[in-house]
Amino acid sequence: MIFSYSLSAYATLFYGYNEFHFFIRQLIAGIIGIYLMWQVSRFDPEKLIVKLGFTLFLLFMVLMFVMHYLPESMATSAGGAKRWIRLPFFSLSPVEFFKIGFVVFLAWSFSRKFSHTTKVPLVDEMKIFAPYAALFLLAVFLIAVLQNDLGQIFLLGITLALMVVFAGSSFRLFFSLLMGALILAIAVIISSDHQILRIKLWWANAQNFVLSIVPEGLAKSLRVENLPEPYQIHHSLNSIQNGGFFGEGLGNGLIKLGFLSEVHTDIVLAGIAEETGFVGLFFCTLLFCAIIYRIFKIANRSENNVFYLFCVGAGILLSFSFMINAYGISGITPIKGIAVPFYSYGGSSLVANCLAIGMILSISKKAKM
Repeated sequence: MIFSYSLSAYATLFYGYNEFHFFIRQLIAGIIGIYLMWQVSRFDPEKLIVKLGFTLFLLFMVLMFVMHYLPESMATSAGGAKRWIRLPFFSLSPVEFFKIGFVVFLAWSFSRKFSHTTKVPLVDEMKIFAPYAALFLLAVFLIAVLQNDLGQIFLLGITLALMVVFAGSSFRLFFSLLMGALILAIAVIISSDHQILRIKLWWANAQNFVLSIVPEGLAKSLRVENLPEPYQIHHSLNSIQNGGFFGEGLGNGLIKLGFLSEVHTDIVLAGIAEETGFVGLFFCTLLFCAIIYRIFKIANRSENNVFYLFCVGAGILLSFSFMINAYGISGITPIKGIAVPFYSYGGSSLVANCLAIGMILSISKKAKM
């Protein structure tokens, strides 16, 4: 909430908003999220987790499909595709809630289909996995095609593949899924000009370093000239460099002033690095790692296999969201439009993640000591 105020200075001026516009909206979302977290944590997980998860899964899957056909007055576009449903006083991003329901569905279903003790041939495992592959392709259509958001699909794909392993499948299936996901990702990227541009922007920034450590002949053949300027990556790296060890101080960042105009959203870690430095970013990362550690600890203590897999899936979803964003702003991977859980501005992401944490807290009451 603090950074939604500090880092949104240029955006409030540009759009003519009150200086507290983003802070107040994030504060309201935070209050709603914490209240829901507390209320959900009080329920018996045996009666809550599967019902709530299936509701989120089915309801927001339908909303993602319907959203594409809503008029512009009812749906907000980004990257040439509709990603938010406009409601009174706020905009709703269905994919954020769908991800939580998706993890619950996988936890419930995997606990019945896979076993840690039963070994089956790879062909039989592939047959068992086939319906989940079909479900994932439906998610690809709803998110990557209709919303032009490959980052969320990449995140869901990682979650799906790792949850299969934790559910008891073989590593042969896991590596087979990785190969299939790679082929699918290449196909989606090739078919989207927007995704090709992101790859070009990343390579424009990364090629000098990468090619400096490979043989000269290979470097010449891999070098691409006349690439577009990697504007976002350059300025996010400048922001990190400007922050140094202790930072410029809250509110004193410069890169947010039009260079990265909406740094309070997907580029929030770069803004935190500039204003609080390495120390502040390290502290924020440490807090996040503490949450992930507690989630996996609760998973390890859960005797119910559905609860165990849900906690694992939620931990994977949150941790990879953080890592994908961090790798993007540092130029290691292409930048993806994935919010940093609990840090990026966005009410839907915050409330959805609070719901997930509330469900995990509910499960923790049933976990063995």
